[in-house]
Amino acid sequence: MLSRRSGRLHWAGMDLAAHCINDVLCTGAEPLFLLDYVAASRIDLEQVAELVEGAAEVCRAAGCALIGGETAELPGVYRDEEIDFAGTCVGIADRERLIDGSRCASGDAILGFPSSGIHTNGFSLVRTLIGDRDFDADLLLAPHTLYVDDVHALRGRADVIALAHVTGGGILGNLQRVLPEGVEPRIDWDAWARPPVFAWLADQGVDENELRRVFNLGIGMCAVVAEAPPGSLVIGELT
Repeated sequence: MLSRRSGRLHWAGMDLAAHCINDVLCTGAEPLFLLDYVAASRIDLEQVAELVEGAAEVCRAAGCALIGGETAELPGVYRDEEIDFAGTCVGIADRERLIDGSRCASGDAILGFPSSGIHTNGFSLVRTLIGDRDFDADLLLAPHTLYVDDVHALRGRADVIALAHVTGGGILGNLQRVLPEGVEPRIDWDAWARPPVFAWLADQGVDENELRRVFNLGIGMCAVVAEAPPGSLVIGELT
C-alpha cells in the first residue's frame, strides 16, 4: 500500500522475490523458480508490470527463474485501488547438505548479515504510524536485501548449522524457530549499527521491546556456526 502511494511498486516486487528466495536459502536449498500471483478489484497492467519487473530483477540476481504466475480481477472481493501480490519459491537441496538446526549447541556463534532497513514485515504498524501523512519512501521502503551471495560465501568458509531469515518475530523469534529444544540465543544488541529507519520508529513512540519483537533492527539474516570465520559479524551465541 505504501509502495503504491509513493510510486515504488518496482521495489515491492523486489521485496516479494527477495523474501521468498531468502526463506528457501534457510533450508540449505538453491532457489530454482518463482511464481507470482496478482489480484485486485481491477487489474492495472502498468502496476502489474512494475511489480513483476521488480521480482524479475531479484530473480536474475539470484539465478532463479520467474516462470509465470496468475492475475485475477475480483471486484467486490478486493477494495478499490488495492493490490494483492503473492509469491511461491521452490528450491532443491542435496539431502546431506540440508540445514535444519538440529546440530546447534551451547557455545555456537550467531553471525548476522546486515539488512537494508525494515524489509517486509511490520508494515501494519508503520502504516498506522504514518496515517495519511507524507513519508520518506527511501527511508521506509528500501528493498529487501537478497542474501544468496552472502550465504554461499559463508558456506564456503564454515559449516553452517542453522540459518534464520529475520522476518515477523524479530531476531529472537526467528532464531528460536530453527533451534533445537533446550538451546537459546543470546544477542549482543550493541554489536552492530542500526539503519536510520529504526531511530525513526523509536521517535514515533515504538519502544525497544516492541522494536525487538517486530523488526529486524538491522540484521536481516542470522547464521549459526561452531566457530566464526575471520571478519564475520558476530552478534551473539547460543546458551
